Amino acid sequence: MDKVYGSAAEALDGLLHDGMLIAAGGFGLCGIPELLLNAIKESGVKDLTFASNNAGVDDFGIGILLQTKQVKKMMSSYVGENAEFMRQYLSGELELEFNPQGTLAERMRAAGCGIPGFYTKTGVGTVVAEGKEHKEFNGETYILEEGIFAELSIVKAWKADPTGNLVFRKTARNFNPPAAMCGKTCVVEVEEIVPTGSLDPDSIHLPGIYVHRLIQGEHEKRIEQRTTRSKEAS
Repeated sequence: MDKVYGSAAEALDGLLHDGMLIAAGGFGLCGIPELLLNAIKESGVKDLTFASNNAGVDDFGIGILLQTKQVKKMMSSYVGENAEFMRQYLSGELELEFNPQGTLAERMRAAGCGIPGFYTKTGVGTVVAEGKEHKEFNGETYILEEGIFAELSIVKAWKADPTGNLVFRKTARNFNPPAAMCGKTCVVEVEEIVPTGSLDPDSIHLPGIYVHRLIQGEHEKRIEQRTTRSKEAS
């Protein structure tokens, strides 16, 4: 199977429809699939649910889809840095399902491993636990969390070979591997596609069996919060 496509739009062709659940990798603005998100915006699909750690900023990442009101619901753990997100949520235009960060990652990973649910102590006694099954193990209370089985995964990696084996760079190896695992179809954008066999097997972070489509592109790599010192302080 040829997994390499010429553009983000080509890689998403035939996969998008209104009302679908999409798992997106990235943390803040680090390791986000910006090219695929732009292509989703241009496609015009709407009423989307995104499972993602956060929603980017107002004009970058998933934030661009909030601007066009293509997102119906977010399943997230951090929703700061995005004024439009806050405005839509407080006005009732956007549904929000809060998840503790580790729980969100595990819900994705579990689905990728075929696990429909798991018990965790995280969230017990808080609003996170409302409406969820509680069970005791060794005298401790746990709540049942369900795996996130997405229709589509979109992720960003550093390098790939044509078979889809992926290498992530530094902190971009955040939510990308579990997000990639939990989608029925996984589309990946990378900075570089290298020849098959050139990646050290011990350095591969996600095997190509999870990857269905692949593109190479140029990336902006924004900095979400830039902190500097004055010359006097240095």
